[in-house]
Amino acid sequence: MHSVQRKLTAISPATGKVIAEIEETPLGKVSAIYEQARAAFPVWRDLSIAERITYLKKLKEVILTELENISAIISDDTGKVKTEALTADLMPTLDAIGHISTSAQSVLKRKRVKTPLLLFGKKSYIEYFPRGVVLVISPWNYPFQLAMVPVLSALAAGNTVILKPSEVTPLVGKCMEQLFKKAGFPEGVVQVVHGGKELGAALTKEKPDYIFFTGSVKTGKIIQEQAAKDLIPTTLELGGKDPMIVFADANIERAAKGAVWAAFTNSGQVCMSAERIYVERPVFRKFVELVKKEVEALRHGIEENDDVGSMTFPAQREIVRQQLEEALAEGAVIETGKPPHEWDDGMFLPLTVVSNVQQRMKIIQEETFGPLLPVIPFDSEEEAIKYANDTEYGLNASVWSSDIGKARRVASKLITGSVVINDAIISFVNQSLPFGGVKKSGIGRYHGNAGLLIFCHEKAVVEDLGKRISEVYWYPYKGKYPIYLNFFKSYFSEKKDWVGIVKSYLKLMKKS
Repeated sequence: MHSVQRKLTAISPATGKVIAEIEETPLGKVSAIYEQARAAFPVWRDLSIAERITYLKKLKEVILTELENISAIISDDTGKVKTEALTADLMPTLDAIGHISTSAQSVLKRKRVKTPLLLFGKKSYIEYFPRGVVLVISPWNYPFQLAMVPVLSALAAGNTVILKPSEVTPLVGKCMEQLFKKAGFPEGVVQVVHGGKELGAALTKEKPDYIFFTGSVKTGKIIQEQAAKDLIPTTLELGGKDPMIVFADANIERAAKGAVWAAFTNSGQVCMSAERIYVERPVFRKFVELVKKEVEALRHGIEENDDVGSMTFPAQREIVRQQLEEALAEGAVIETGKPPHEWDDGMFLPLTVVSNVQQRMKIIQEETFGPLLPVIPFDSEEEAIKYANDTEYGLNASVWSSDIGKARRVASKLITGSVVINDAIISFVNQSLPFGGVKKSGIGRYHGNAGLLIFCHEKAVVEDLGKRISEVYWYPYKGKYPIYLNFFKSYFSEKKDWVGIVKSYLKLMKKS
């Protein structure tokens, strides 16, 4: 008797309608999936970087050909508007392929480094080689690019990859699987598996050579705990509670427009969204009024001309509700939006701005991941910095001021992985910059050169032509101690005695 194949149901969060069913990957197949990845690894590893990049470029062609269809799938599966599917999911992926294609050769090539004088006549260099089988576990808020970019980086570096997309957006996961097949990647080089927490746990326990995880702090800790048992290296891209600091000398109209976009893009479901805004007191009320005006002009929906889509994950709706209710109970005031008891039943939550917020409230200390924006006044540069650094997170931040010197000074004092001056979030889409967080926002960096190197081991190599019979630092040591003393005193002195250095070295050679 055959067991029934379990399926993931893709439900459009915007409409509540079932849009597809995706077959889950049976837990019993996990070992076979790893065997296939390990079997494919030597062949993929031994391809030149240029040969691997050929596959990435073919994938890029396939994505471009199906751009409109993919953006529709992302929109249907997540509830975000198609414009954001294009600009925030697809564009960064296409840009990443371009960046990897042009930089991989120089980043991963053998690199000569300095050799100390005691090793005179030798060459030293660093080689990079792939780790093996990389497990990528990706989230639901940007289900395409947050899966694709680490997968493509790992592939370019010579690894084989097992990708587990989020079960919350299974249709995007299936779409990515089909794209790799259409691009003609060899069997076993990249495998996309479908399932929930049980599958994720089984994949982690199967001892991959590297784990790249993007998601919540809670799940990240579970993965890190399991990985530590087997000494598996990881990169963890986790949550954020990103501050936005607006000084009185900023372009207030620009800052207000930027704040609304940074807070409510993707319905606030962005690890780098502006989740708390600190505004210098003299312009606080003006800023709030401008923000309200901008918010009230936005259109909710998923049509081509709409601005803000729905929430994606029903459980996240409850977190937003709890944080807002607690804040209101403790004295917070809604500037625009609605209290939870006036919300509709669907996943389109009102864009809510609140004032009279205290620093210790959950709305300030815990990640919201939804369309909820607290605004707080501050009285000095030092106070703004103190407030901004006063959470357990440190992923991104923004500073707004017409005084660039001040903005840079403040940016340098923020405990965070990245900062944007007079804009927000956008550092993430620059593939030349490293991305990652500090504190509970994660471990490690990707994008930039780091995005390729994290998927490699470093190998230190020292090379000698092997023509000399002996070396100065080999046995016997007889008579070498006083010569070494003079050599080191001459060589390591601030004012080097090159005559003494050469004489000592020649004496050591004679003794060897």
